[in-house]
Amino acid sequence: MRRARPSRAPRGSPWSASVENPLLPFRVVPSVAQTVFRPSDYHAILSGRRKDLRARLLRAALQACEPLYALAVRHRNRRYDAHPERIRRLDVPVVSVGNLTTGGTGKTPLVITLARWAFDEGKRPVLLSRGYKGTLEGNDEAAVIHLHLPQLVHLQDRDRVRAGRAAIDAHHPDLFLLDDGFQHRRLHRDLDIVLLDALEPFGFGHLLPRGLLREPKSALSRADVLVLSRADLVDAPTRSAIRREAEQAAGRALPWAEIRHRPGFLRHLPHSAGDETTLESPERLRGAAVVGFCGLGNPMGFRRTLESLGARILAFCEFPDHHRFSEPEIVRLIDIAHKVNAECLVCTEKDLVKLAAFDWADMPVVAVGIEIEFLAGEADLRSLVRAAIDR
Repeated sequence: MRRARPSRAPRGSPWSASVENPLLPFRVVPSVAQTVFRPSDYHAILSGRRKDLRARLLRAALQACEPLYALAVRHRNRRYDAHPERIRRLDVPVVSVGNLTTGGTGKTPLVITLARWAFDEGKRPVLLSRGYKGTLEGNDEAAVIHLHLPQLVHLQDRDRVRAGRAAIDAHHPDLFLLDDGFQHRRLHRDLDIVLLDALEPFGFGHLLPRGLLREPKSALSRADVLVLSRADLVDAPTRSAIRREAEQAAGRALPWAEIRHRPGFLRHLPHSAGDETTLESPERLRGAAVVGFCGLGNPMGFRRTLESLGARILAFCEFPDHHRFSEPEIVRLIDIAHKVNAECLVCTEKDLVKLAAFDWADMPVVAVGIEIEFLAGEADLRSLVRAAIDR
């Protein structure tokens, strides 16, 4: 079995590491271009927390592009507002789960929860999604959903109307779950669920690319229910302020739910293809010396999860959202873990499903499995979903 070997960060690698161990004999210093695509640094630039000259110049450049994006969004929405006949209906109820911003708001755990509710009531849900970077095999979110719910039919097609019609003929569903569907206005939905991330609910107040908003906040007028994710990471006054701002943007009061992402288990990377993954309690990380890494739109949310579990984070490595790992990057991660004497590498399930093809030598790799826990509004959301199915 290949031993981990020291290596330099690959030329052009899009990742960087923050290191807490002062004895570490090296420090990764990304190039300017790499820093732009490091999620936490990128957020620091967009938010204005970074005030250096490069950050100010980048904000100015991005702000110059924002009106063009706003014009495109406004034109697209007006097409559907003025011509509702463009919106297609399916003969099966549709529940959409989406968000107002780009980046991770926790849609996947909520989609899994909604599908489980449907299965528990004897329904046959089918998940429709656009897909990311191609096939089911190349889609990390699809792979995670399959880990949790292998019985769930999941169809990926840019034309979700076409996919839905095909599913009706082939699978006879009682319910369609539309993943990342808030901006997919071509398909009518019977319930529009919009997630807001408590850590940054309104995308730094700007549309893409200057901020994280896909649409202006006023788009919340189309929502039927709002779900505040990671609600446990902010205090009650902040949650109330987010709700007031969202409802003011929507122009009316909306049903409201609050959820937290609770670490439910640790999933071990199988040693070889065909092996079943083993699960154990996340308490196993309490006091453990770990190197964390993730390819997420909001890496700080994952870092806070590790901190909440009591892990001793010796180094933390960020990759872009949906990152496809390379062999040199894996070797580098193993090298970092050995240099800081880490017990294991810890990632998310979205990362774990892309790692089986690599040789990890003697370094254990585990993923923190996330489950949803409702802090408020669960009964109301269940009732709304049930009512949508029964329409």
